[in-house]
Amino acid sequence: TEMLDLPFLPFCIFLGGLGFMCMAFVSAWCQHWRGGFALDGGLQMFNWHPVLMVTGMVVLYGAAALVYRLPPTWSGPKLPWKVLHGALTLAAFSLAVLGLVAVFRFHNNHGTPNMYSLHSWLGLATVLLFSCQVGAALAPPHPGSLLHARRPHLPSLQWLAGFSAFLLPWAPAWLRALYKPVHVFFGSTILMLSVASCVSGINEKLFFSLRNGTTDYKCLPTEAVFANTLGLLIILFGVLVLGALARPSWKRPDADSPDSCQVPAPLWGHAG
Repeated sequence: TEMLDLPFLPFCIFLGGLGFMCMAFVSAWCQHWRGGFALDGGLQMFNWHPVLMVTGMVVLYGAAALVYRLPPTWSGPKLPWKVLHGALTLAAFSLAVLGLVAVFRFHNNHGTPNMYSLHSWLGLATVLLFSCQVGAALAPPHPGSLLHARRPHLPSLQWLAGFSAFLLPWAPAWLRALYKPVHVFFGSTILMLSVASCVSGINEKLFFSLRNGTTDYKCLPTEAVFANTLGLLIILFGVLVLGALARPSWKRPDADSPDSCQVPAPLWGHAG
């Protein structure tokens, strides 16, 4: 018997609301306290960075990870759900790329060094690992930036393996079985790194921004409370997604496994 016997649909609705709260909180923080948004390379352009990263690397990526936990995916053709999973993943990666463009352009325009903080190391490592899942390449806005030097020019072997193993209908069963644990492991790892990157970025931004007298971070002004709460919401979202991925009764059984006749978990609670 599992420790917590939760129905899937209420959990999914709650998780969707939590993801919306994460996006709303980061947008409100940047709009209300950090001056809003712009595309001029100034501070308002930097504000796109946290919004796009939280939306893409956390919320959309978490949604993509949970596609195969939806009970409708347990029967019928897999291809539409594979396409949805791939589309959400590609959308998440696209937003992450735009988020990197925003922060690198801001740094380059203001003469700020790139890639010196733990947050920047962790964030770029996460996006590079993510690129191994989707095989996309980034064309940065500044030819002298570190991002330009590290631009991948060819689709990654991992993405080609994932495409061959899961999307192509003629991929052999042994290839799918071999690659699936690798794909799942790196998917969960990327989500954990994304959460850590976002939380460290929020903390770093608060330390840089709140350091003038009455608004000092250690005085815990309203902005600090709001942004700290955003960090907790992101952590909670990530933990719940990983918990849902690890829950056996919510996993889609393989067609050739002994559990293939498993009855999908009830949406609202116990059946009967």
